[in-house]
Amino acid sequence: MNERIKLLAEQAANGMLSYDAEGDWRLNGKEVAKFAELIVKECRVALTPMLRDMISRGQAYNLIKQHFGVK
Repeated sequence: MNERIKLLAEQAANGMLSYDAEGDWRLNGKEVAKFAELIVKECRVALTPMLRDMISRGQAYNLIKQHFGVK
């Protein structure tokens, strides 16, 4: 899993991220909402160059992927 996404999940869970038997992390309903909010905020950070430089949507897509380390 991408380390940045895991850090956001931990932040959403107030540092108390729980795991299931397979080692996958779990969030409750309130934590999922916070996690989604944090993802949106991170996308805003990733898109700052787009807003500043008026880049294309394709470049914006690539900025978000790069920000989260998605290949």
